[in-house]
Amino acid sequence: MPDELTAFALNCSLKASLDEEASSTDKMLSDLLDALEPYRVTGEIVRVLDHEIKPGVLSDMGEGDDWPELRRKIVEADIFILGTPVWMGQPSSVAKRVLERLDAFLSETDGNGRMPAAGKVALVAVVGNEDGAHNCHACCFQALADVGFTIPANAGCYWVGEAMGKTDYKDLPRTPAKVGQTLAMAASNAAHLARLLRRDRFPGVEG
Repeated sequence: MPDELTAFALNCSLKASLDEEASSTDKMLSDLLDALEPYRVTGEIVRVLDHEIKPGVLSDMGEGDDWPELRRKIVEADIFILGTPVWMGQPSSVAKRVLERLDAFLSETDGNGRMPAAGKVALVAVVGNEDGAHNCHACCFQALADVGFTIPANAGCYWVGEAMGKTDYKDLPRTPAKVGQTLAMAASNAAHLARLLRRDRFPGVEG
């Protein structure tokens, strides 16, 4: 259907899938995709460490770089979701690597000055056992806006457990009510904004 949307999520956990360890970031992203489903949004989650993402600020860093395929999926989706755990109050190093690679968008503008992310909506999902979720959102949203993504209202989803505690998001018996409400609002706003931008893309500027 023309009105259907797609979402693409990157799990920036420090664990690869081969570690066979459940990821709280993965659960948060799955919960967010579930919240998007009623709005006719289908999505995919990819764990970044399952791929070779070379350091750099180009869209293709040459032989052995898996980023071009992930970049393609980001650009083709209506909604991009960045999922990160909190480490030392900051986004993970993997999330920072993703943002560094997205920096290439700054020099990849079209004839109207629009970057590849123009008309694309971005959400950020954060989990952790320490303070820092708001800082992670601030860092990630600033970078995503810089490279052309549009941030909807209430776009930050997060759960943080007791400081230095042992319980992870993936271990909770059920999703906390407030987290569920936040996921639902983020999903609703993101889907609404993505449809508006699909129908009426940013015009950019001539010259």
